[in-house]
Amino acid sequence: MKINLTEQIGLLAVLVLFFNLAYSQPHTELFLPEMLQDSLVTTDSTTKAKTDSTANINVSTTVPLQPHFQTYVHKYLGVNVEMLEHIRETNSAKFNTIQKILVKRKIPAGLLYLAVIESELKNSATSRVGAAGIWQLMPETGKTFGLKVNGKTDERRNTYNSTVAAAAYLTELYNQFDDWLLVVAAYNCGAGRVFKAIRQAGSRDFWKLQGFLPAESRSHVKHFIATHFYYEKAGSIVTLTKKERIRYLAALDEMVAKADETRLGKSGDSTSQAAPAVLVSVK
Repeated sequence: MKINLTEQIGLLAVLVLFFNLAYSQPHTELFLPEMLQDSLVTTDSTTKAKTDSTANINVSTTVPLQPHFQTYVHKYLGVNVEMLEHIRETNSAKFNTIQKILVKRKIPAGLLYLAVIESELKNSATSRVGAAGIWQLMPETGKTFGLKVNGKTDERRNTYNSTVAAAAYLTELYNQFDDWLLVVAAYNCGAGRVFKAIRQAGSRDFWKLQGFLPAESRSHVKHFIATHFYYEKAGSIVTLTKKERIRYLAALDEMVAKADETRLGKSGDSTSQAAPAVLVSVK
């Protein structure tokens, strides 16, 4: 079976679309080996050819829970599982609204779970220091990102408007840190405190600098990871440090390249030129 260059490019385009959709939708597990099988098979292929095409793919396509963090997560969920399940059962519309807004603004949909730990998705939530709404935005932060906050109107308590503002704030923080765990920490205690912790620890790795963060911020990041694992049964790029994220995406890219090489070898097409590997482009 010969597969021409146009078909190769078409396959790679499908893979790029798959990765972007998978990483931007919560409640989605990545079944890349099955996806590759379906994409590599033409109408005259056999089941055996489908199996052979991905036989040597060994890279896990889901993000596991860090071994050193498992005890913490199990303890947290043991106390909070009923609350988290109640949020799921009573907020399906909010889940959908929030994730669509985040994805439209190129933010991983897993950041939805930051709002869960901030407020339990309650628009009425108000902190002791004056943060309000599902994203617990302070008055000045809300105004900075376009919300009306005055005696008559408080758009921090509007699901759509507050999520748009929070998305802008998250984007700004990500541009500063290029690391979603540090973004979650900075969302809680401010970018300045995180930069100070980085200097004190001599590292940008959350697990190494966490001791220099306020206790509440350390817990905030860990609660976020635990909540993500509860709802998704796995992690994602937002539960990884920057270095972990880079390694993970490189492994996925290598898997795509290996699948392409295997397919070309099976086709026996010595005249076709292998298309370049796809480096998954996600934040």
